[in-house]
Amino acid sequence: MKKQLLIAGVLASSLVNTNLFAQSQNEQVEKLDEIVVTATKFNLKKENSGKVITKITQKQLKNNAGKTVIEILNTVAGIDVRGVNANATEPRSINIRGGRSRQVLVLIDGVPVTDQSAINQEFDLRLLAVSQIESIEILKGASSTLYGSGAATAVINIVLKSPSKDSVSASFETSLGTNNTASTSKSSLSDKNQNASINGTLGSFHYLGSYSITGVNGMSAAKSNTSSIFENDRYYSKNGLLKLGYGKNDKLSIETFLNYDAFEYDFDAGAFSDSDVNTGSQEQLRFGVKPTYKYNNAEVYLLASLNSVERNFQQFNSFSNTLDAYQFKGRSLYLDLVHKYEFSSKFQLITGLNYQEHSNHSITPFATIDKEIANFNTIDPYASFVYISGQGLSLNFGGRYHMHNVYGNQFVYDGNAAYNFDVNDQNSIKVLASYSTAFIAPSLYQLYDGFSGNIDLNPESNETTEVGVEYSFKNWLTMDAVYFKRTETDAIIYDNLTYKYQNGSSNANGFEVNSKISPLQYLTLLTSYTYVDKKNLEDFNDYIPKHKLVATLEVIPSEKSFFSISYRNVGDRTIFDRYGSFGLAGTDVILPKYQVIDFMTNYKLLEETLTFFAAVTNVFDENYDDILGFSTRGRNYKIGLRFQF
Repeated sequence: MKKQLLIAGVLASSLVNTNLFAQSQNEQVEKLDEIVVTATKFNLKKENSGKVITKITQKQLKNNAGKTVIEILNTVAGIDVRGVNANATEPRSINIRGGRSRQVLVLIDGVPVTDQSAINQEFDLRLLAVSQIESIEILKGASSTLYGSGAATAVINIVLKSPSKDSVSASFETSLGTNNTASTSKSSLSDKNQNASINGTLGSFHYLGSYSITGVNGMSAAKSNTSSIFENDRYYSKNGLLKLGYGKNDKLSIETFLNYDAFEYDFDAGAFSDSDVNTGSQEQLRFGVKPTYKYNNAEVYLLASLNSVERNFQQFNSFSNTLDAYQFKGRSLYLDLVHKYEFSSKFQLITGLNYQEHSNHSITPFATIDKEIANFNTIDPYASFVYISGQGLSLNFGGRYHMHNVYGNQFVYDGNAAYNFDVNDQNSIKVLASYSTAFIAPSLYQLYDGFSGNIDLNPESNETTEVGVEYSFKNWLTMDAVYFKRTETDAIIYDNLTYKYQNGSSNANGFEVNSKISPLQYLTLLTSYTYVDKKNLEDFNDYIPKHKLVATLEVIPSEKSFFSISYRNVGDRTIFDRYGSFGLAGTDVILPKYQVIDFMTNYKLLEETLTFFAAVTNVFDENYDDILGFSTRGRNYKIGLRFQF
């Protein structure tokens, strides 16, 4: 009851304070067409896509100052991040529509950033600083036609900030926060973040440089289930970004980027088990170049990048009483030659030729993976066609021929349609439908690891069907509902009997519902609900909730201020207890549902020059399990300043 009274009091206070500001605003707000790129590689209006796309804008990122990329993504319908509230030292796993993290392809400025040294090739999103990001586009469903292997449940395209049009522009952001569990009574400022950037345009030349550091301490990775007090585990990261560009004229331009990420961390011996000697580190270097030539109604560009990852860690071996060393190195070369042609405002065609080369070199106490053996390359021609009728109908279809030097040839295709029609001057409806296929080649680790690898694995194949409807009323109400069904064949699983990776199968279906209500310009209510029904082998259902509800109330009391209250309700989750770590081996353990409320605010002290922001996460200090056997963050506080000129 106290929780409800507190929330009601905060909301009532905010509404009273908004009256004066609201009276000075126009009741009608011009509806802007949202432009997305990920769906077709064209600048496409969202209304013309038959796929489910979510775009997180720069404004939304600023309003969520102090949050990580993972925390922001976790509020999106269909997305659930395992470990989002764990200690910073613990890896995060992105599950979209009941899938696994290896089925999500992460792009940075259109370039895949998979980690070839990892078991599942997924990219560690802890490496990215929000302050360096312009926007995030999430394209749900299978998208292998445009993006190749790995794009089975979604593509997350992270667009880094572009240089300012001014000759010199700079910003600095700093924040301090706590990092406590719900059982911690004392708080200290153990979460520290800084970012500095400078950018601008000098004639035909533009530049951007950014550097971020993060240090987190104050909490143990593993959870103590006795009276023992575990030591705190630290996490320290740094991220550097350099972008340079030159535009000789409107036709010819070239851009380059260099991105360096690194972090160091402590980790524990496992669930409910402490350690003061286990340490790890990771470094990742990405370099790329993109020359572009425009002519008539066409554009051609080459996106070329090199990606290098090295991970090292030391872990105590209780059987041999030694501190064992592990080393993993992954290398990737990515070349994408793309030609875009607009026949007219109605017809658009993309053709491309993609080449990728990957290798893995690992040395562990149990086995060695030799990069001379653990490598493969692919050559993929692809094409995608867009038709916009101008009468409400939009079509998009395409195909990709995947030529793998180990697995031979694979063909994937997709098609989607959208139809927009105005019921009257105040109501509009969009219906959409899509069918898409995808594939995922086994990782080099899953193939060649000396202990669990299996060179006889087949690549995963994936079929996804989506149907949905979007509705808008005036400029203050939008709603959408989407049903999805995904079927997997030859899904790659870890077999608990043979201790090797094998092929299996998995199916999932469900639906997503979103709404945005803005009855007043200063007041917005955002809600999303996701239902996922999985019919699969036990290895696939770890921590994926069947039900998840997120609701956020945003209030703008004045032109200078903003605050939001977010409510998240996550249903029961299931983990398969393979080895009896939590009870009886070979049985399911159910993690109870939980509810969390977060609060955040920002205030412009000096117009756009100086902004203060603050946040309280898990306001009511809810004690729950995010990952069984590992610590979960309780009530925590963060304050910060953002300075820009």
